[in-house]
Parts: sequence; structure tokens; C-alpha cells
Amino acid sequence: MKRREFLKSAALGAVAGGAVAAPAIAQSAPEIRWRLSSAFPKSLDTIYGAADVFAKFVSEATDGKFVVQPFAAGEIVGTFQTADAIGNGTVEMGHTAGYYYVGKDPTFALGAAVPFGLNSRQQNAWLYHGGGNEIVNEFMAKQNIYALPGGNTGTQMGGWFRKEVKTVADLQGLKMRIAGIAGQVMAKLGAVPQQVAGGDIYPALERGTIDAAEWIGPYDDEKLGFNKVAPFYYYPGWWEGGLTLHFYINKGKWESLPKSYQAIVQAAAMAANVDMLAKYDARNPAALRRLVGAGAQLRPYPNEIMEAALKATNEVYADISAKNADFKKGIDSLRAFRGEEYLWFQVAEYTYDSFMIRNRTKG
Repeated sequence: MKRREFLKSAALGAVAGGAVAAPAIAQSAPEIRWRLSSAFPKSLDTIYGAADVFAKFVSEATDGKFVVQPFAAGEIVGTFQTADAIGNGTVEMGHTAGYYYVGKDPTFALGAAVPFGLNSRQQNAWLYHGGGNEIVNEFMAKQNIYALPGGNTGTQMGGWFRKEVKTVADLQGLKMRIAGIAGQVMAKLGAVPQQVAGGDIYPALERGTIDAAEWIGPYDDEKLGFNKVAPFYYYPGWWEGGLTLHFYINKGKWESLPKSYQAIVQAAAMAANVDMLAKYDARNPAALRRLVGAGAQLRPYPNEIMEAALKATNEVYADISAKNADFKKGIDSLRAFRGEEYLWFQVAEYTYDSFMIRNRTKG
């Protein structure tokens, strides 16, 4: 074969080879556009911001081929409609707190937070390495949803009250904005739980429609201005020892993603999970100082209320478990894991933290 003919044949072969390879590459990295409906307003940059962290990670990891566009609560659907919108395919995914949907099924709360449950580190340990994610997604599959942990607030504060509460009797008839199974516990203690979206809490407190409200902690609570309408700031939020937010994804959409994109989504959710907790831990101290400086009156929950709440919580768990096998499976796993975790935490973690807290002013 002459040299010119050889080169021509080689070039044609290369073109043909390229024509075969290009579609294979395109199929493994398709262009995808998803909408993400957040359950939170954009003004809360830390909790809403997890959606931005997630979307940025996914876009950069795929060279812009997989784009997720976040929308704030109310822009597509409201806070309490997010799970339904994902399950029925109105949107491809969302970012929310599972306990917002306990009215559909109390099992939703298990992946998020339950009264006297796990702290943030224990929650991550249970979800990632204690069987929690498997239990959560076994249930979520029935909702046509796949769930990934996507943020943690740490232990939350116990809420803002217009009047001081010193005994369980002070809770009688008290109208309190409180989410999840904690509302059922508060009802057992005589309070009247209210479901109010984050952006609507301030006006409800200001008008006296509610007497108390819990949200997250100092950084977000300061942004929402609760100290201006309710002076007493209680702690701890015994119903949220370590709230996990989740990225909910329509199950069909999740299963249709290439494996490489699924891996990127999982990594992006983990990044958002770590980032949120770090932000809250970094920002809450200064915010708490500012709130107290502005007149907020810090109060620990009286032991009488804590003990009564724990007793009521155990009764609520027994009642739900007797009627709901999914919930029973999850809460039994979580409580067993909690017992083992505190066996360990009390040895090193608690001892170290207690010593350092007592001596924090010594340098």
C-alpha cells in the first residue's frame, strides 16, 4: 500500500472510531436538569444554603452537565408539601426535614430527629454505619422517594416563650409552634402544638396567635428576630438532639441516573451534611452573645419538665409502635444504638468536654 493511501485509510479509521466512542461517552455523562424544592426560605443562608452547596458540587463535578436548580419554600410548593411533590414527580428532588410529614406517617421523623434521640455525631453514626439509612430508605421507597442525609443543625435550642415556664402546669393550654413527634409529647404535657412554617413564626408570635415557638438555634433565631417578641429563650431542645436534614429524590429519577452521577450526588449530599453542622457550630456562639446582649433571657428547662417530657415521650413511642411496624423497627434500632453510644460517650467525650467547659476561662 502506498504511503498516501495508508494515511487516508488510517484517518478514516480514526473518524470511524471516534463516531463509535462519542456516543458511549455522551451516554455515561448525559446533560440533566433537575429542580430542587427547599422547605426553607433563602433568608436562612445556613439551612437553605445546603441546597446551594449540593448544587454547586454536582455541577462542578460533572463539568456543568448535571445542573440542579434550588428553589426556596413557596416558589414551587410550600414547606409541608415538599415530600408529596417529590414522590409524585412534580419536582425531581427536595431538601427538607422528615418530621414535617409525621401527619402522613410518624416514621418520617426517624431519619430527622425524635424526642430524646441522638446527638449530631450519633445521628450520623447511626445513619451511615448503624443501619439507619437502610431503615429510612426501606420506608421511603413506599413514598417513591430515595433519601440522603444532607445537613445537621446540632442540638437545637428549646424555643422562645412569651412567658416563663417553671413547672409542667405552666404548659397547660400553651400554644407552641413545634414540629414532628415532639408536638405529640407536648400535647401530653398539656400544650397545644401548632404547625407553622419558619417564615411565618415571627408574625404568629407577635400577634399572640402562638405563645411560644422553637426553630433551630441562635444564628437562625437571631435572623428571624424572635427575641423581639418573646424574651425567654429555653434550652435544650430535647426533641432535636441532632436534626438531620435530607435530600429527598424521586425514586424513579434516582434509579435512572448513571452510576457515576449517583456517586457524585451521594458525595455532594455528604459535603452538604458536614458543611451545615460546621457552619452552625462556628456561627452560633457569637449569635448567642448578641441575643443575650440584646435582652434575651436564657433559661434551662426545669428538671420537672424534662423528666415529664421523657416519660411522655416513651409513652408516645409505645403507642405509635403498637400500631406502626415501620416506626417500631426504626425506633427500636435508634434507641438500642443510643444506649451503646452513650456507653462510649460518657467515658471519653463527656469527661473531656465537662472538664474543658469548667476550665474554659483558664486559657
